[in-house]
Amino acid sequence: MDSSGGASLCFPDFNSSCRRLLQPLSEAAPLYTLLAFVSLLTVTLNLLVIISISHFRQLHTPTNSLLLSLAVSDLVVGLLVMPIEGLRHMETCWLLGRLMCALTPYVSYCLLSASVGNMVLISIDRYVAICDPLLYSSKITLNRTKVSICLCWACSLLYNGCILMGHLGQPGRFSTCHGECVVVISHISGTLDLFFSFVGPCTVMVVLYMRVFVVAISQVRVIRLQTAAANLSAPITAKKSERKAARTLGVVIAVFLMCFCPYYYPALAGDNTSTSLSYYAVLSWIMLMNSCVNPLIYALFYPWFRKATKLILTFRIFQPHSREDKVL
Repeated sequence: MDSSGGASLCFPDFNSSCRRLLQPLSEAAPLYTLLAFVSLLTVTLNLLVIISISHFRQLHTPTNSLLLSLAVSDLVVGLLVMPIEGLRHMETCWLLGRLMCALTPYVSYCLLSASVGNMVLISIDRYVAICDPLLYSSKITLNRTKVSICLCWACSLLYNGCILMGHLGQPGRFSTCHGECVVVISHISGTLDLFFSFVGPCTVMVVLYMRVFVVAISQVRVIRLQTAAANLSAPITAKKSERKAARTLGVVIAVFLMCFCPYYYPALAGDNTSTSLSYYAVLSWIMLMNSCVNPLIYALFYPWFRKATKLILTFRIFQPHSREDKVL
């Protein structure tokens, strides 16, 4: 890469080629390093979740099946979507051809929608577990959870196929030169997507988590009253439990809002959502970062994940009968 900066053609053999803006090496190298680090971190964290849940029999539960599905979608985001989007924005050219121009946005949208759907299913699972614990084992079975996961992915594929139908049929219809891949979602489609992919799921999660929070606090207060009546000293523990519940629920909701709110700014502003927008790269990467944060807020809060990670990193999972190890 020319260290002096400047511009050249994306495809010199084509008269209709787009122009490539060359970045100085001193600027490009740190950005490529950061891109590689974020992608690698996303893949590594989600891969640890996948190996942990898949390997240890004790973790084969409905809740962990949802975490596994979430980790799979986030893993592919880190493995494929992040590098491709990074290459697009760094090179300022689309170098992967017409077919990839059609498929890449579709795959990216499907993965992100599936990730959101999995988070909604997790919130439903936790709601039933906390608010209706006696019927949890009969309502939330492993087979029902697997069916729900399959439906989540199927709906994501179908929904995004409808949203991107025009782009899939004619991926170059909004391109002005050779070496450009422009995806445009009309204001009407963007508004519908805003409600179906953000407002709806966010409302469900907030309502369910707030209900879980209220029930959890009431349970803690009952325990405090019982221990106080028995002249035991547990108020400090109860207060810590309240703060921990509030903090965890706050992180779950706040991270989701922070990562997805910016992406829907064009729809809220009444504009089309287009990859040609000057600020689209920022909106896109903020949303993609949710795939890196997900394993932290959905797995690292669990003690079993730390135990399983230790067994994986020390290669103890290759020992005979390691699938039966106790990690809970």
